[in-house]
Amino acid sequence: MKLISWNVNGLRAAVQKGFLDYFNQENADIFCLQETKLQAGQIDLELNGYHQYWNYAEKKGYSGTAIFTKKEPISVTYGLGIEEHDKEGRVITLEFENFFMITVYTPNSQEALARLDYRMKWEDDFRAYLLKLNEIKPVIVCGDLNVAHQEIDLKNPKTNRKNAGFSDEEREKMSKLLESGFIDTFRYFYPELTGAYSWWSYRFNARKNNAGWRIDYFLVSERLKDSLEDAEIHKDTLGSDHCPVALKLKENF
Repeated sequence: MKLISWNVNGLRAAVQKGFLDYFNQENADIFCLQETKLQAGQIDLELNGYHQYWNYAEKKGYSGTAIFTKKEPISVTYGLGIEEHDKEGRVITLEFENFFMITVYTPNSQEALARLDYRMKWEDDFRAYLLKLNEIKPVIVCGDLNVAHQEIDLKNPKTNRKNAGFSDEEREKMSKLLESGFIDTFRYFYPELTGAYSWWSYRFNARKNNAGWRIDYFLVSERLKDSLEDAEIHKDTLGSDHCPVALKLKENF
């Protein structure tokens, strides 16, 4: 079973840059998107064999998520059920027989950590949401979590220590989430691999120089550990300032 997650930073732009070629080539069982930057009716994707689920932000051209899945889910939920968090189209949850599949676009703490207080509230509420689902059946969560967890997860940790995405507060919340019963699948397979990034600034030739951050993840409930086959970062796939990340599972569920 193959799962893919990609922050496309504007799906209409990504489609112009070869998104559908990549989508068709990968033939994933479940394909998750973040930062679609769409409203309903602004795009019509012909994805034969896939069910499509979209969550749009109220603000135009901002945020937004989507999931495309070959197998129809039992149920679909949009958001966290908390009004404060559910205006930006950041979460979709699909329930399947043996697991929950969640895509998430975590709020950015912004320059000078202007939105850090809100981000901390989000982190606590999102973790509580995952743990509640995890009591029912295993959880797979993917997306742009907007945090490089450890120093190994970005090129320049020392100069970024107090910046959004690498603040002590954000990193501590990520640690707390993992300690509550989840596995960072990429680090499970590649605990010491350096230079493995999923996002690069458009400035300073960052991608060319691989001066990046690993902020896109697949996390799974610990009881899915024996089902893990591999985790990948498709760093050569262009079309966004992020690249896709993938998870392969042994079973087809």
